[in-house]
This record gives sequence, structure tokens and C-alpha cells, in this order.
Amino acid sequence: MVEKTRRQAIEDAASALFHAHGYSGTSVRDIARAVDIQGASLYAHVTSKQDVLWSIVERTAARFEAAADAIEAADPGAATFGRGVYLIALVRAHVGVVTDDIERASVFVHEWRALEGHRREEIARRRDAYEDRFRTVIADGVRAGAFHAVDPVATAAYVLTALNGLVSWYKPDGRLSARVIADTYADLSLRAAQAPRMPA
Repeated sequence: MVEKTRRQAIEDAASALFHAHGYSGTSVRDIARAVDIQGASLYAHVTSKQDVLWSIVERTAARFEAAADAIEAADPGAATFGRGVYLIALVRAHVGVVTDDIERASVFVHEWRALEGHRREEIARRRDAYEDRFRTVIADGVRAGAFHAVDPVATAAYVLTALNGLVSWYKPDGRLSARVIADTYADLSLRAAQAPRMPA
């Protein structure tokens, strides 16, 4: 139990530091200082700074995936409520994960490329698969006539770029609550999918 608590403290401190200064701008000594232990003692709990980054990024990726899985489980194939509601649910779920832990979400969005080897490849694959959920719901909505003839790849990229941008400005004690942001982004994302094509 003590080990788990110490490991959690290290990941919390690393998340805050990676969020504020970036992975490359944070040293092992910085992390150790933040949890008030000697730099060498940190290695009794983690194998490396890469190990800490991997743990933060992988756990956050799993949270995004679980949130999307829950939507699919509740309404497989959007058979009950349709693609518009499904897209709204995906957007709300994404906002929920980001705003629930802005520091870890920031590390996931900005620092995952600092991972090395197979770990970076795995996260790249999982990010692509996650984005494909948005592409699929938009493409299906276009085919069903629920959305206008937007490009699913470009529209999904637009929506996720906006959602991930939250990590740069959202503050838990800020003017806008997480719920208001979720409502706003859900509405804007649906409008993006339903907007008619601009004239050439």
C-alpha cells in the first residue's frame, strides 16, 4: 500500500511537471524534488523517466478508450439514438476525460511522441484507432443522410484538434465549467458534421 501511494505521488508530480515544462524540460531530479525524496531513491519506485511517461500516457489512453467503449456498449452501432447523438456522446466523453485530469490529458496530447520504441508505436496505433471511432461515426452519418457530405477524415481531425486544445486553456476553477464546455463542444462538433458544403 505504501509503494502504491509513493508511485502515485511520483506520477502526480511528473504529470504536473510534464504539463508545465514538457517531458524534455523535466529532469528526474525535478520529479524527486517534487515528492521530497533523493534522486537516486526515485529508482526504487520507477525504472526511468520513460517508465513514468509511459505509465501516464498509457493510463490516459485507456481512459479515453474506456469512455468510448461505454458509449458503444450502451448503444451498439448507434442503433437506438442515431449517429448525431453518438457523435455528441463521443465528444462529451472526450471532454470528460480531459477535464477530469487536465495535467495527465496534457501529457497524453503533447508528450506521447517522447516515448521510445514499441511504446511510441503502440500509442500511435491506439490514437489512430481512437480517431477512427470519430471518422466512422461521421462516415456512417453521411451515408445515412444524418450528416451532410463532409469529409469524415478532415471532420474528425477538426473535432479532435478542438477537443485536445482544451489541455492548453481549461482550468478547473475557470469561468467555464466542464459541463458547459462539453455542451458547447458537442453542439459545435455536431454543427461541423451537419454543415452544408461551402460553395466553390
